[in-house]
Amino acid sequence: MRKLVVWNLMTLDGSFEGAEKWDLAFHEAAWGDELGAFSLRQAEEFGTLLFGRVTFEGMAAYWSKATGTTADFMNGVEKVVASRTPAKVDWNNSRLLEGELPGAVERLKQQPGKDIGVFGSADLLAALLRHELVDELRICIAPVVLGRGNPLFKPSDRALALKLTRTMPLKTGGVILYYEPQYQT
Repeated sequence: MRKLVVWNLMTLDGSFEGAEKWDLAFHEAAWGDELGAFSLRQAEEFGTLLFGRVTFEGMAAYWSKATGTTADFMNGVEKVVASRTPAKVDWNNSRLLEGELPGAVERLKQQPGKDIGVFGSADLLAALLRHELVDELRICIAPVVLGRGNPLFKPSDRALALKLTRTMPLKTGGVILYYEPQYQT
């Protein structure tokens, strides 16, 4: 079975974007050769990317016009969009997730191939965690405190313990943390 792996950058105070949508300037604090190489290695692990609608639209707008190795990956990989509202999915190799989220993601995980990556998509992340569908979290903490921004982890009615499985400090002062959710089923 394929793993569902969440990858995101966030600030030390928990924001995955600034106060405005797509305000990602804080990424520069963590970005460098190490994180660039990590991103390319990680891309090789994913055969499918799962996005929420808003993240999908932003990614499509940027990557469909970009060039280079990362753009080639983003434009070529299968992209699946989880959306409760009608969504236009005309970016190369994209489709809507069919059916209710829990069952549809389970079916996606059962398909053969490389792992499934989730980038951005905080609301989708909340739903995936609520339904115990995330197998691994990979979070890069940027050495920045924004003071305000959009939190990666949304309020929930239950706590979720995480098991730290690996750390990767970066020369920039950022650190990549690997966690496995410890669901209480």
